[in-house]
Amino acid sequence: MQDSKRIVFIDYIRVIACFLVMLVHASESFYAGSASGLAGDEAMVPTEAARFWVAFYDGFVARTCVPLFMIVSAFLLVPLKPGQSMGDFYKRRFKRILPPFILFLLLYTFLPLAWDGMTWEQSLADLRLLPFNFPSMAGHLWFMYPLIGLYLIIPVVSPWLEKASAKDERIFLGFFALSTFIPWIRRFIVGEVWGEAFWNGFNALWYCSGYLGYLVMAHYIRVHLDWSRGRKLWVGWTCFLLGSLFTLWAFWMKGVPGVSMPTPDIEWAWEFCMPNLVISTFGLFLVFSCIRQKEAPALVTGIARRSYGMYLMHMFFLAPISGWIIGGDVANPAVPVWLAIPLTAVLSYLCCALTAKLISLLPGSKWIIG
Repeated sequence: MQDSKRIVFIDYIRVIACFLVMLVHASESFYAGSASGLAGDEAMVPTEAARFWVAFYDGFVARTCVPLFMIVSAFLLVPLKPGQSMGDFYKRRFKRILPPFILFLLLYTFLPLAWDGMTWEQSLADLRLLPFNFPSMAGHLWFMYPLIGLYLIIPVVSPWLEKASAKDERIFLGFFALSTFIPWIRRFIVGEVWGEAFWNGFNALWYCSGYLGYLVMAHYIRVHLDWSRGRKLWVGWTCFLLGSLFTLWAFWMKGVPGVSMPTPDIEWAWEFCMPNLVISTFGLFLVFSCIRQKEAPALVTGIARRSYGMYLMHMFFLAPISGWIIGGDVANPAVPVWLAIPLTAVLSYLCCALTAKLISLLPGSKWIIG
């Protein structure tokens, strides 16, 4: 997209959501960890301070980061441009995202060898895994696979969205909203829902669930939601606060200090397609859409254009910065938890912004950072 056609509030979302991703990962060190610095299979909150501040920063402030990126992609790309074929769309989108993605898959597989961050055995094991999934030191790259899936489905649903009425889209969004309760039905009521069994993993709402719901939501907001700015702000802040307060409470309630548990148990309300996060993401997107600037500052536009590269590289900076700030004892970090989490995120963000800016000055930088 040319700068003259940039949507200002979308650039602000990219800049903020990129920081929120790092805030989420900065928080994870205080309830779980692995060699990558991300949450592992087991979780344990070490102190009451960590219990509250992780719930606040990760749950309340930052948890909408992934859905925001999904809804931004859909807002910009749906429906397809007139005359654009499926092949043209795939060529344009995947030419932009796949080369940097593949490069960073390889970097996370081999670069940690340079500072003894992994063994050759682990690197080779990760290399064998690459055709199927992300390497062990790059858990944050899970996001790329559903994003690719969203790109794959956009040309399929785009013709329907071009013709669908507001009522049609609300019907679909109703099914999507119902599907967001499925993880809780599985956890609290019955393990297999609406046709699921060991021989069938696809329930009745499978095709109305997941990030496709955010895609339709983005189109509905862009085309059919004609609320006034005041109403968007009121509804937006209300939805964000209600959804995020629940997300905060869910972690705080479960995260009893000193009690070890499977990470999915402590994150029981933190999946990105759950009701609380759909509500808070919808609300925050409405709030951002009320920005009325005709042009964003150059700094905002520049970071927005390089946010993809910043996301790809950020764990190279965040993991060591987090270790340095924590100082080897997560229960007694070198600085208080309330400061350690945002300080880790800010320093990581600055390092990524500077590195991405320097890379952007190189010829062919789009193949490295998008």
